[in-house]
Amino acid sequence: MTRIAFIGLGNMGGPMAANLLKAGFEVQVFDLSVAAVGSAVAAGAHAAASATAAVAGAQIVISMLPASRHVEGLYLGDTGILAAIEPGALVIDCSTIAPASAQKVAAAAAERGVAMIDAPVSGGTAGAAAGTLTFIVGGDVDALERARPILQAMGKNIFHVGASGAGQVAKLCNNMALGVIMAVTGEALALGVAHGLDAKVLSQMMAVSTSRSWATEVCNPWPGVLENSPASRGYSGGFGNDLMLKDLGLAAEAAMGVGASIPLGELARNLYAMNSRAGHGGLDFSSVVKLVAPDA
Repeated sequence: MTRIAFIGLGNMGGPMAANLLKAGFEVQVFDLSVAAVGSAVAAGAHAAASATAAVAGAQIVISMLPASRHVEGLYLGDTGILAAIEPGALVIDCSTIAPASAQKVAAAAAERGVAMIDAPVSGGTAGAAAGTLTFIVGGDVDALERARPILQAMGKNIFHVGASGAGQVAKLCNNMALGVIMAVTGEALALGVAHGLDAKVLSQMMAVSTSRSWATEVCNPWPGVLENSPASRGYSGGFGNDLMLKDLGLAAEAAMGVGASIPLGELARNLYAMNSRAGHGGLDFSSVVKLVAPDA
């Protein structure tokens, strides 16, 4: 049986690990949150005392962490787990980080005889729970083929977009577009409500018209439009505003690196920064609508 080490059991990692368990894999987990580890153990996982202990004897190592510094800190340096991962193992990092960080860790892994792919995801917490995530993969084709059965247990779509780091570039492109779309969808709904329109009816019209998007159909930013959206539960859960802000910052850095122009992406970054300063950093990113509709 393939033994998997899973490190990072947050809003995304927890359900992803649970789906691996449902698929019959042996999973050993580690997270700084005792409660998160407890939930995974209740689902059938084995708890490890540390990240280093988690990877002992593992053929596959999966990480799902918040930022570049966490991924580099986990794998690299004197206390990094690369030294404890067996040569021939495969690392799948599902975090959304800077492309340069992904390439740095992958190069260090290769020096130790460990294959690594960057495989950030799209689909949100709902997709993580349902096992319908999209994996956006950068790295060697052979490594991806080794990872494919694992990824298929957690997701529905797998795209190989290029060499190491390419998965991160593609993910940042996707999230930049999403951030812009969510912000303008909130503005459109706020405009309609200000004119007396029903937000639910307006959203239903938009969802079958030319402004149709994930923001209108799955994660609508207006409370009460979609029963299961974060907006309808006080913007709790989902994808945090500050995580979107982080990704837009990474997109801006990536754009600067190649001289690309992203005026709408930069504007969106400023909007999510304003929302964070307004005290909404921990809320779902759809709470950006509060900038134009404070009572939403």
